[in-house]
Amino acid sequence: MRTLCSSTLIGEFFIIGFAGLVAMKDDSLSTATVWTVSGIAMFLCLALCGVITRPGGVALGWVLQIALIASGFVVPTMFFLGVIFAALWWASVHYGRKVDEAKARFAAQADSPTPDAA
Repeated sequence: MRTLCSSTLIGEFFIIGFAGLVAMKDDSLSTATVWTVSGIAMFLCLALCGVITRPGGVALGWVLQIALIASGFVVPTMFFLGVIFAALWWASVHYGRKVDEAKARFAAQADSPTPDAA
């Protein structure tokens, strides 16, 4: 699960950075505000990569997905990209857990003694 979720978060890191560049065109927003908000969100993406397997890591990821969708009020394209990344996040968590379960089953089978063929 860690690899899939981290890949999604790294993709979001770049999308948030590009959205910050687009948001700078809005005259009602100061450059400091745009880069403070974008910088915090980008940092959270990177920090979540390290804590995704800890309790609450996936929930924090969902909070980030909601914030990404909500950023569409500043940069309208982010509504679309936020939904896409929320779907990718769901798939990363869902299929990542399935892969982790399969790895655990295979490891358990490898550790179990096999009957000797006589």
